[in-house]
Amino acid sequence: MKTTALDGGYYIKEMSSEDFYPLFRKHYQSLFGDDHTMFSDKYYTDSEQEKIEKLKSRMGDLYELHLGLFSPQNEFIGFSFGVQETEEAFYIIASAVLPDFRNKGFYSSLLKEILRICTDVGFQKIYGTHCATNNAVIIPKLKLGFFITHLELSDMFGTVVHTSYLTNPLRRKVLDYRSGLKVPDSELKSMMKFNSKR
Repeated sequence: MKTTALDGGYYIKEMSSEDFYPLFRKHYQSLFGDDHTMFSDKYYTDSEQEKIEKLKSRMGDLYELHLGLFSPQNEFIGFSFGVQETEEAFYIIASAVLPDFRNKGFYSSLLKEILRICTDVGFQKIYGTHCATNNAVIIPKLKLGFFITHLELSDMFGTVVHTSYLTNPLRRKVLDYRSGLKVPDSELKSMMKFNSKR
């Protein structure tokens, strides 16, 4: 598994799911225990669970990414993990840095590593979902070029913001146009046939 060195001896390591999840579970309660996330699968009937498992088996061998953030003393201090959702989209399921290590740029370092790896793999869209008031997560993403692409009312999380990063520069330019931020340049006018006669 690949390792990326950060300043001060910290590093990000690509991990297998077998190595990642025990470390993730160790910190889950302290990081997320106070939120109101509702895991609906806990309330499915046996029949519903069986059907979900059958549907899951049809999904094939989807790409997964598990990143661990480690201190110079090899202490697990943060993480990010996600999974391929479609042929072009990667969903960042969760990312966090332990409280004692926040506000040091580590979350942004994790994001940059996700973008680098997922772009190299070939994903066109890399996205995550966040509580609508979680500025500590949303702002670093916006600074790295993510866009707010929509709001969702989720039974699991409540009101969430979707932030998406498009790896294709033309698609990023189209989003700026679609949002109303920029007028179309000559490339977009040509591509979108603004000057063609109907």
